[in-house]
Amino acid sequence: MNKPVEAPIADAVNPDAVVTDAKKRYSAGVLKYKQMGYWQPDYEPKETDVVALFRITPQDGVDAEECAAAVAGESSTATWTVVWTDRLTACELYRAKAYRVEAVPNTGEGTRTEAQYFAYIAYDLDLFEPGSIANLTASIIGNVFGFKALKALRLEDMRIPVAYLKTFQGPATGIVVERERLDKFGRPLLGATTKPKLGLSGRNYGRVVYEGLKGGLDFMKDDENINSQPFMHWRDRFLYCMEAVNKASAATGEVKGHYLNVTAGTMEDMYERADFAKGLGTAIVMIDLVVGYTAIQSMAKWARKNDVILHLHRAGNSTYSRQKNHGMNFRVICKWMRMAGVDHIHAGTVVGKLEGDPLMIAGFYDTLREPVTAMNLEHGLFFDQDWASLLKVMPVASGGIHAGQMHQLLTYLGEDVVLQFGGGTIGHPQGIQAGATANRVALEAMVLARNEGRDIWNEGPQILRDAAQWCTPLKQALDTWGEVSFDYASTDTADFVPTATASA
Repeated sequence: MNKPVEAPIADAVNPDAVVTDAKKRYSAGVLKYKQMGYWQPDYEPKETDVVALFRITPQDGVDAEECAAAVAGESSTATWTVVWTDRLTACELYRAKAYRVEAVPNTGEGTRTEAQYFAYIAYDLDLFEPGSIANLTASIIGNVFGFKALKALRLEDMRIPVAYLKTFQGPATGIVVERERLDKFGRPLLGATTKPKLGLSGRNYGRVVYEGLKGGLDFMKDDENINSQPFMHWRDRFLYCMEAVNKASAATGEVKGHYLNVTAGTMEDMYERADFAKGLGTAIVMIDLVVGYTAIQSMAKWARKNDVILHLHRAGNSTYSRQKNHGMNFRVICKWMRMAGVDHIHAGTVVGKLEGDPLMIAGFYDTLREPVTAMNLEHGLFFDQDWASLLKVMPVASGGIHAGQMHQLLTYLGEDVVLQFGGGTIGHPQGIQAGATANRVALEAMVLARNEGRDIWNEGPQILRDAAQWCTPLKQALDTWGEVSFDYASTDTADFVPTATASA
C-alpha cells in the first residue's frame, strides 16, 4: 500500500488521520488514502448518495480501512500521489467516502477462509451522468478491481437513490403489461430453448419452434450464441420462426411468441434485425448481456418505442459473478438491468443444473419483481431499496429443469416467472410436442392444487403422478427424468444465516 514519503506531511500522533492543513495536504508527495480523506467513519450517507458495498480481501499486512479508502479513492477522484488540481474542484463533495468496515462472518482467524471485510462506500450523485449504466459502472467497477493492495475485490450490493433511479426508463414493458399482451394470468409462463441451439437449418429450426408452441408452451427461444452463422442466416431463422409462431397461434387459439435473438456485431445490425422482427409481428426480441450496457439501454429504448418485450440472456455473467471473493454479485446485475430497461432476465432456478442457492435466488427475484425491497441479509440484500415506480422485470428460470420438479419450481419462484425447459421439452421420448404437453399439464395440475390449498411442496410428487394417469406425455416425462437432480453445493451462499437462541 502507498506509504507517506515524509513524516511532516502526516500527523505525528496519528499517522492515519486526515491531513487537514491545506499546505501539507496538497504538498507534492504520497499520502495514504485515509490521510487524503477517503476514510470518513463519521459520515452519514445522504438520501441522494449512491452507496456501494464491496467485499475486500487485503494483501497481507494491509489495513482493511486503508483498503476501503483506496477503493473509494480510486473509484472516484484519487490517484496514487497528491495532485494540487484537486483544489480546482469541489473536492470534498466529489471524494467518495468509505465510512464503514466490518469483518465478513466466517472469515479470518479460526476459519478456512482468509480475512475478508465488507466496506461501505458513499458516492455523491454529482459523480454520475444521469441515465447511464456505462458511466455508473466505469466508476464503481472501473480500475479498482486490479488494485495491487487487494488480493480480491467483489461488489456485493448497491443502494441506488430514488433521485438517480428517476433518470432511467426502467423495463420497456413490465410484467403487468406483458401478461395483458399475452392474455396469460395466474400461472408461470412456459418456454423452451430450441435444441440443438447450433447447426439446424432455418426450416428445421422452425419445425422445433412450431412443435413446442403447438404442444402448450407460451414461448420458444433462441439461445445466447445463435446469431447469423453459415448454417443459418438470421433472416431465414426469423422468417421460419414467425411462420411457426403464427401457425401455432392459429392452431391453439393462444398468443404465442419466440425470442428472436437480435444480438449482432454492431448496433446498426441489431437495429436492422430488431426492425425486421417487429415487421414480422413478433411480440418479443432477445439480446445477450455481452452486448454491453450501452447497447442494452439502446435496445430497451427501441423496445419501448416499438411495443416489443425485451428478453435478456445473461450470457457471460458467471465469469464475474460466480466466485464469492472476487467480481460482482448477480444481484447487482439485476439492479442495473432493471434500471437499463430489460423485461426478462435469466435469474436462476435453485433446482436446475446452473449455480443457484435458494436464499440468493430469492434475493435476485425480489430485486427484479418488488416495488420496494427491505434489507434482508439472509437473502443477500444489504440495503432498503425503493424502486421509484420502475416497472418489474420477469425472471426467467432455465437450465436443467424438468416436469418432475414443478412443485419445487412453483414453491421457490412463485408465478411471475418464465419456466424454460429446453432439454426437458425437446428430449422427451415421444418428441417435442409431447414434451411441451407434459410441462403444460404438470404446471396446470400444480397451480390448481396450490389454488385449492394443498401442500404442493410435500404432495407435489403425488400430484404429478395423479395427473400422469390421464396424460401419457407427463407419465413418460416422469419416467425419463423423475429422479434427475443436480445436487451440488453452491459457490455463492449467504454470509448471514439465522441462529437459534434460547427463549426468554
